[in-house]
Amino acid sequence: MPGPLAGYKVLDMSRILAGPWAGQMLADLGAEVIKIERPNVGDDTRQWGPPYLKDKAGHNTADAAYFFCTNRGKQSVTLDITKPEGQEIIRQLASQCDALIENYKVGGLAKYGLDYPSISAINPKLVYCSITGFGQTGPYAQRPGYDFLIQGMGGLMSVTGTPGHGAGGPVKVGVAVTDLFTGLYAANAIQGALLERHQSGLGQYIDLALLDVQAAVLANQASNYLIGGVVPERLGNAHPNIVPYQAFTTANGHIILAVGNDSQFKRLCSVLGKPEWADNTDYTTNSARVENRQQLCTAIGNCLSQRDSGEWLSLLEQHEVPCGPINTIDQVFKDPQILARNMLVKMADKRAGDIQLVGNPIHYSRSEIDYSVPPPQIGDDTETVLGEYLEYTELELETLRRKSII
Repeated sequence: MPGPLAGYKVLDMSRILAGPWAGQMLADLGAEVIKIERPNVGDDTRQWGPPYLKDKAGHNTADAAYFFCTNRGKQSVTLDITKPEGQEIIRQLASQCDALIENYKVGGLAKYGLDYPSISAINPKLVYCSITGFGQTGPYAQRPGYDFLIQGMGGLMSVTGTPGHGAGGPVKVGVAVTDLFTGLYAANAIQGALLERHQSGLGQYIDLALLDVQAAVLANQASNYLIGGVVPERLGNAHPNIVPYQAFTTANGHIILAVGNDSQFKRLCSVLGKPEWADNTDYTTNSARVENRQQLCTAIGNCLSQRDSGEWLSLLEQHEVPCGPINTIDQVFKDPQILARNMLVKMADKRAGDIQLVGNPIHYSRSEIDYSVPPPQIGDDTETVLGEYLEYTELELETLRRKSII
């Protein structure tokens, strides 16, 4: 079956990660996504290398690997929106689309007549999603926002990293999670607005801010403060509310224990050869284990350091104690579970032949995720989209090319 968003059209005027991530999600779900890029330059991430995609001869192409993580399923149209002709093309495309995604700075599109009030006057049914660092309102609205900056301002880095003032300090997450979360919120918000449109017949404006999203996904750490009055601190790999739930050193590396209840802890004690711990009042409940975190985790670490990771993981799995290795990225994509779940997909690329990308984690019982359109080369679809959508003639296209509009 086609994807659940088949028939919907999305104009993606965003770049970098948060907006394109939303656009890719909608494309995976079957929407037709038109990506607007600057002529001769394209999305910034096309230059964010090395590494770069290599062609069949092994030579670097002009597109960095980064671009490929978030732009499959899209048609690339190059367009200079600073020129009146480019602005008119955006208006014409927006008049035919169901949603528009943009991440220009606050007010950045108004000077071109491409802001929500202007576009909604042309297409009242359009869902228009703006993504910025700090939102359209508030004292920080005019500031630029970047994932790293927001991880710090939004509290994430205060709970990420080795504990202690002299232990290396706060650390950002290894991928741009605030951007990614914002992209997911954007995709959800757009779909919600499209559902609401069935009742009202109207589109609406969506104002999404990276800082808002980062505050929202503090989740239990936010509740620990708001409800419990406790300001969370860095715990390294440990969990603030569950013990033992962290990484431990073995004889040849590290493993993770994720003991979520008392029965699992009892089984862990048996595997470690310390059944008496399960009856020790310092450890019998999770609350007690949290209170006595340091002494318990030190004792567990002493036990685990006596054997290799593989031995421990085998024993723990046999006794149904939640555990796992700390895989490198190459190990992840060789993992039999990842492969069985189709999380590694191949797509055709005109320059490189087959390319491998991370699959979408959604598995429908009837609908299918759309992997038919690989990440495009810059401007791949300009003539097709302008010709088929807007009925531009070859003479009109040539005039636009000559004036560097496309």
